[in-house]
Amino acid sequence: MIDFAQTLSGFVVGAIVGLTGVGGGSLMTPLLVLLFGIHPATAVGTDLLYAAITKSGGTWVHARKGSVDWRIVRLLATGSLPAALATLIVVHTFFPGGLGSASKIITVALGVALLLTACALIFRQKLLGWARSHDPDSEHHPWKTIAVGATLGVLVSISSVGAGALGVTALFFLYPKLSAIRIVGSDLAHAVPLTLVAGLGHWWLGSVNWTLLGSLLIGSLPGIYIGSHLASRISERILRPTLAGMLVLVGGKLIAF
Repeated sequence: MIDFAQTLSGFVVGAIVGLTGVGGGSLMTPLLVLLFGIHPATAVGTDLLYAAITKSGGTWVHARKGSVDWRIVRLLATGSLPAALATLIVVHTFFPGGLGSASKIITVALGVALLLTACALIFRQKLLGWARSHDPDSEHHPWKTIAVGATLGVLVSISSVGAGALGVTALFFLYPKLSAIRIVGSDLAHAVPLTLVAGLGHWWLGSVNWTLLGSLLIGSLPGIYIGSHLASRISERILRPTLAGMLVLVGGKLIAF
């Protein structure tokens, strides 16, 4: 049956994603683990499919506006999709009991990913300025984009975190001359196949709760719609530090969990 509290959580997280552009996996997965007591592996697997579905709508909007650089998406996917599959195969091989037997590794990986995401949010502008002054020609090295994709593939498939803030920050480094809207659109478009492949891999490993997924989506879809319309009315100077502070607290708690 649909759980109202989970639907409400989906709505809140969806609204935050609409407002800030990040926070899907970095908020939803720890929320499921710490608040609802969902097993870490199930929380990650369910959240990945949740992200794939919800971010598809955002990708469609960005694609219609022409704010997706499909070359960047292809390069990222070249690294991320094989890396995600390889990671899940390794986990399945060394943890024959499924991802359930790797819960501690997943929880710690999730905590580390949240701390990295918080750093990316806090220092994004400084990192962007450094990238523009030190490596203005980095976009001419496609292997760097593939390597970033591979890193995201490993991180996202284990923790469900990284496709948002970490992906955007990495693209700011690699493509400092590209407009922010095209970086966000390209990162969002890449997140859809990555989370879908990783989510289906978790389904294969038996770590997806379909009832939970339905409860989250009922809340998140209207939440994202409302949050997107409110985004221009709330200062980013307030939103991003607040979100980063939340991620630091939750990440530290998960590492010590």
